[in-house]
Amino acid sequence: VQLQASGGGLVQAGGSLRLSCAASGNILNTHRMGWYRQAPGKERQLVAIVRNGGIIDYSEFAKGRFTMSGDLSKNTVWLQMDSLKPEDTAIYYCAAKEKISLKYQWWDQGTQVTVSS
Repeated sequence: VQLQASGGGLVQAGGSLRLSCAASGNILNTHRMGWYRQAPGKERQLVAIVRNGGIIDYSEFAKGRFTMSGDLSKNTVWLQMDSLKPEDTAIYYCAAKEKISLKYQWWDQGTQVTVSS
């Protein structure tokens, strides 16, 4: 599995960005996708993940502002981020795992999101 994320950049507070993650092969049906982020000096944290049944779980900071979606035909998932705050500045990672796996097994190289105040 190979993942390629894109769409990061610099945005002012209150602005929006849309991250994309293209997966090699038709894995969206057989794997679970997720978005994580890591801010400087902090541990990697969950942003949004897809659970069995297609339910998407969001971390508290993402609820109401971030939306994860996907298109099976394009083997792509997106993370729409609105009302961005400076504290959202981080490297954002797309991840994938087999349904039976407890841990995410594949990660992309990360895409930088910087929110200026």
